[in-house]
Amino acid sequence: MDLPPSVATPAQTTGLPRPSLASSVVPGCAGVLAGTAAQLQQAQLWPAVFYGALALGGAAVVGLGLWLQRVRGTPRGLGWAWLAIALAAWAFAATGWRALAYQADALDVALAGHDLRVVAVVDAMPQRTELGVRLRLSVESAATLDGQAVRLPRRVDVGWWGGVWQAGPGLAADLQRLPPDVRAGERWAFTLRLRPPQGARNPHGFDYELWMWEQGVQAVGSVRAGLRDAPPERLGSTAQAPVQALRQRVRDAIVQRLAGGDDPAQDRRAGVVAALVTGDQRMIDRADWDVFRATGVAHLMSISGLHITLFAWLAAAGVGALWRRSARCCHAVPAPRAALLAGVMLAAAYALFSGWGVPAQRTVLMLATVAALRLAGLVWPWPVVWAAVAGVVVLIDPWALWQPGFWLSFVAVGILFATNPIANYSAGKSTSTRLKALLHEQWTVTLALTPLGLLWFGQVSLVGLVANLAAIPWVTGVVLPLSLLGLLWPPVWDAAAWALWPLMAGLQALADWPWAVLALPAAPLWAGVAALAGGCLLAWRGPWALRVWALPLLLPALWWQPARPVPGQFELLAADVGQGNAVLVRTARHSLLYDAGPRYGTAADAGERVLVPLLQATGERLDRLVISHRDTDHTGGAEAVLRQHPQADVLASLEPGHALAVLRPVQPCSAGQRWEWDGVRFEVLHPQTAWPEPLPGRPEPRPNTLSCVLRVEAADIGGVPGAAALLTGDIEAAQEQALVQAGAPLAADWLLVPHHGSRTSSTAAFLQAVAPRTALVQAGVANRYGHPAPDVLARYRAQGVAVVQTPQCGAAQWSSARPDAVVCERERERRYWQHAGGHTGSASTVGVRTP
Repeated sequence: MDLPPSVATPAQTTGLPRPSLASSVVPGCAGVLAGTAAQLQQAQLWPAVFYGALALGGAAVVGLGLWLQRVRGTPRGLGWAWLAIALAAWAFAATGWRALAYQADALDVALAGHDLRVVAVVDAMPQRTELGVRLRLSVESAATLDGQAVRLPRRVDVGWWGGVWQAGPGLAADLQRLPPDVRAGERWAFTLRLRPPQGARNPHGFDYELWMWEQGVQAVGSVRAGLRDAPPERLGSTAQAPVQALRQRVRDAIVQRLAGGDDPAQDRRAGVVAALVTGDQRMIDRADWDVFRATGVAHLMSISGLHITLFAWLAAAGVGALWRRSARCCHAVPAPRAALLAGVMLAAAYALFSGWGVPAQRTVLMLATVAALRLAGLVWPWPVVWAAVAGVVVLIDPWALWQPGFWLSFVAVGILFATNPIANYSAGKSTSTRLKALLHEQWTVTLALTPLGLLWFGQVSLVGLVANLAAIPWVTGVVLPLSLLGLLWPPVWDAAAWALWPLMAGLQALADWPWAVLALPAAPLWAGVAALAGGCLLAWRGPWALRVWALPLLLPALWWQPARPVPGQFELLAADVGQGNAVLVRTARHSLLYDAGPRYGTAADAGERVLVPLLQATGERLDRLVISHRDTDHTGGAEAVLRQHPQADVLASLEPGHALAVLRPVQPCSAGQRWEWDGVRFEVLHPQTAWPEPLPGRPEPRPNTLSCVLRVEAADIGGVPGAAALLTGDIEAAQEQALVQAGAPLAADWLLVPHHGSRTSSTAAFLQAVAPRTALVQAGVANRYGHPAPDVLARYRAQGVAVVQTPQCGAAQWSSARPDAVVCERERERRYWQHAGGHTGSASTVGVRTP
């Protein structure tokens, strides 16, 4: 998200700045950033009166500081401190006040999970998926099915999943009607089932709830279009979303022209062209996203700040050239001013057409701030301009401070300003000089941003420098202009698609290099900040005698290894994967993953979205993957996990010829298998035999009945058995009874609740035999199966067992060294925009013990 380097760089600061204003910008913006960051740490919002008092206090501090400076002659440094403190208090209060106002429009939890008849306008471009269509709606009115009016949030996000069987507690399955061609700007009457937006909460994971908060979406759900539901009804078109309707027409025109042939690669290139023109990133194939991320060019394949800034430069140059041809225009408004205003306004129009995403909004704010400074005649040093832009962006969008794009953008801009970007020293120079300047600029930014990439994403592309040197000029100078020119003459889109062919082929070759990506465990914040300082120091154009001190600053992040259990002990991390099982077991030097979560659709699964990033961030190298049985809520992410961990062996209860056996040899899971890692004992208790060979006339066994049950036990201490955990898969009452009658060693301190808390499992006799202190239910938010069943929870409550549920807890961590303690990710990193999961319709957590 580069700003025009010609705005306020060291070479242009020869003018006299206005010290009374410019000198206060940096401390003032520092106060705004600090106050906003402090407010974003709040787990719960305060009452409005407290924020009001804090805002008044900040104003009083400003007045007192001004009085002391004028009357008492307070030193300027002390005056700056007063200003920073006052603005920090004001920013804290203003952000909290805005959050309170936004939170007041949240979905009433009493309405969650109930069917409502809603009249709404489609106010964003619909997103087609393999299952149906996702819609963003602007609600006009809502009522219960019996006609009672209710209030809903202004904006909701729903999916219309045609042909998908949906059910809920007490409801029979219902085949949904297929969605028609829905257009932006249309008014519809829907039957909706809504809930607050709640995403998975895992260590180092994506904060879905913050993302939805920033977009103003306060409810998500689905369109009820079953045969027993009132059918969705198109009420007509409106003029409420003209830009979104135009985007949809353009996207469909690109796809119609470029896709649909016999060449899948051509279809994928059509998706990239559509994404570059309209900002619809879902058009890009998942395999292509993997390549773009591995080569560090993902920022080029969506509407990023770089594209908007380039568009602003080109628009300003074009308008300036035309303006100078008219003496009357130049007399009314000087050409530089007209070009500057036109560049910002046209960039804003481009950002609006591309979807007005949060990164685009930040770029337009940055450009507008810099333009306002220039139009006001304020020629400030680059640190002052940089601070002013950051302060304005955070004031308008406080929650951007918690987004990786904010820091990547501003650190990149700051580094370019500080190290003299290409425009400062290549004007009028030879081609070789400009090429060297380009190489230096790209190397500098890559070097400075590498620590940030490690801090936010746990990986960095080692081929990113080479890939960006080729991709940046090709995409911004060839592909993007051709894609945009296609708006005027559609045949140009063919040229844009063909221009992508050599680029994507080259990127694929780079991504296939074994060392294309360096992945490291996620370092703590202090190590990341030190590494960022080290990266900036290396990028600095100072003497090497000082720059070598960057290496000690980089080492903590590069060599960081998370703490592991001591020999003889083990830890469990039950990941939040939705409706499915996935439990990571860690010993002193080994790791095992029990089940791999569900598949979310043909293009996404828990392995790719949750488990692979989690294993990478925690520095795990799997030794074994245990698959309890073949159901997709247990095997969905296995392929992605095995692809990233080729050294792991597989122990599974699967039928012969299962697809996973193609990836890796599978050892059948059967009772009596034992092994020991670092003093920790592992034992398989069920099934008694491996999956039987198919025989004519013999029915295939139900997968649940052959679930692999694994018991893990810590080393004995002084003759006392260590703490144990029991992982049960989806065994049902008959298998539980068989284990109890066989006298299997079921006793455990921690139990993975069988079959996600289904009524078919967790019999009283089984619970008495296990006698767990803690039981975990891994189930999805408001899942259609009604897991966990209320009567099952009642049985656990009767046994005095503490039940933890992933919708309320998020990822749950447990250690054999502290068998009474469960660490819930939702409580460990609590923020006010996150949801506690109490809207799921199932019972809340019972008796959770936390440290």
